[in-house]
Amino acid sequence: MTFQPRMQNKIGGFSVVGGMHRRHWNGIVADIWNVNCAAQAGGYYVARDPRLFILLEQRGAGTTHVRPTPRAKSQLQDYDSGRISYIPAGMELWVDISGVEFVRHLDIHFNAEIVSQRLMENIDPAQLDRPQLHFNDQRVMALAELIAAECENPEPLHDLYGDGLTLSLLIDVLQLRGTQPRKRSGLATWQLRRAVDYIEEHCTRAIRLEELAVLTGLSQSHFSHAFKASTGLPPHQWQTQARLERAKHLLLNSEMPLTTVAVETGFADQAHFTRVFRKNVGAAPASWKRSRLA
Repeated sequence: MTFQPRMQNKIGGFSVVGGMHRRHWNGIVADIWNVNCAAQAGGYYVARDPRLFILLEQRGAGTTHVRPTPRAKSQLQDYDSGRISYIPAGMELWVDISGVEFVRHLDIHFNAEIVSQRLMENIDPAQLDRPQLHFNDQRVMALAELIAAECENPEPLHDLYGDGLTLSLLIDVLQLRGTQPRKRSGLATWQLRRAVDYIEEHCTRAIRLEELAVLTGLSQSHFSHAFKASTGLPPHQWQTQARLERAKHLLLNSEMPLTTVAVETGFADQAHFTRVFRKNVGAAPASWKRSRLA
């Protein structure tokens, strides 16, 4: 079912120009309102879902005051000091407009549960329940202008465009941080030593991951991730390095032809050996040997 904003209001002194422009995305609704205002206008608003109110344009020398209760005179605030407000679900809001001829504003309503599901993490209730009235943010205003243009576009772009803009704006306003990936622990010292010694001893043949996991008493998946956390390399790359080190020793300390060195160090053939050596060392085996013996 498409998300629909749920709001109650009692307003007076406003005249909508050209009708409302609305776009629906997944759990988000964006409305653009162009409104002529009487000399004195205002009203009461309360919504069952959190929302953003962003004043895009105001004409006239008057003021727009917003307060959380009708008697909160000490909390009276002016939109001249900040054009963006985040209003939590269920928060009553009173607006008084005086001497303003025209306002254009963007309202973004969203279903917090759907947005949380899309982000694959729960939004902190404290963030959802904390009002932010009358603040300015250049990045949020830039996103708001793009969203407004898309709402009024007679030929809207792909839904992912407006959807991505509004989701980005909500992430910014609510300061939602990505979940930090869990840092995997490495192998114990004895496990690492046993695994490395085994790889270096048997590097000339194919070593199955299961063999190394059994040696360390871990599952194959756990061992693989822990080995990389400890060494910076997955097991198969460590074995490749071990083969190359053995090959370097043979190149420098024997007169074996490259075909024999390849076989002795576990490579399929000379071409395979040369390809892997060049990729990891930066030079072909013969060139590397000449540079070391020069």
